[in-house]
Amino acid sequence: MSGKQARKRRQQAAAPPPVARKGVRRRASPKVLVIAAVVPLVVAGAAVGIALAVGGGSSSASGTVPTRGSLTNALPDADAVQREFAGIPQHGLVLGSPKAPLTMIEYVDLQCPGCRAFETEVLPSIVPEFVRTGKLKIEARPLAFIGPDSIPGRKAAIAAAEQNRAFNFMQIVYANQGTENTGWLNQSFIEHAAASVPKMDVRRLLDSQDSAAVQKTIGRINSQGDADRVSSTPSLFLGKTGSKLRPVLSGVTFDQAKLAAAIRSLG
Repeated sequence: MSGKQARKRRQQAAAPPPVARKGVRRRASPKVLVIAAVVPLVVAGAAVGIALAVGGGSSSASGTVPTRGSLTNALPDADAVQREFAGIPQHGLVLGSPKAPLTMIEYVDLQCPGCRAFETEVLPSIVPEFVRTGKLKIEARPLAFIGPDSIPGRKAAIAAAEQNRAFNFMQIVYANQGTENTGWLNQSFIEHAAASVPKMDVRRLLDSQDSAAVQKTIGRINSQGDADRVSSTPSLFLGKTGSKLRPVLSGVTFDQAKLAAAIRSLG
């Protein structure tokens, strides 16, 4: 993809609420973020997208895809994402030390503009203060609320979790997010996003998306979301590890300062 095409694509992908321009990650702002309102859960087929060519490798929906992910020819912000999570343990869909005394669960949808705002504006401040220091672990629970594009995105995120790189993959997707339900989160985009995560086994991710293990995880997350009465994304639950977590955010206004204060209040 040429630089001109990439710039045009990122301009078309702009979506509310207040978020960083495509290709530019900003530090978390203390301003309140208006999070997307409740959206219905939709079960539909995966969208079929246009081809997106990437560097040499094995055959794929986009023609070729690298066997192993790297920052060479990567999507915008892949290098910033790599720095954000470098050295932090990931175990499946969990980011942070397994022994962290505090836990935060995030129900998200990869094509949700509110999730993008939260992940790119708030999370970059939470991670260094609480996750990198071993105080907090974050568990991602991807949902498919918004529409057809959400389905392949969720499957790919869970497949990335099998390689302990789910947060890298999801953050790259958020940084390059397109307009809801326009077919942008297709297999070509997923391949390019996976290839933008260093050391990701791209072929393994692609082959795992429809596996029984991924479907089992989807079923578990759906059941957990029902039990937690999740009606919008992003929805956060926070508390001491091993205890009942309390809802923090459910489709309402939110800001980094309030979340940080809530975490600190737990000790």
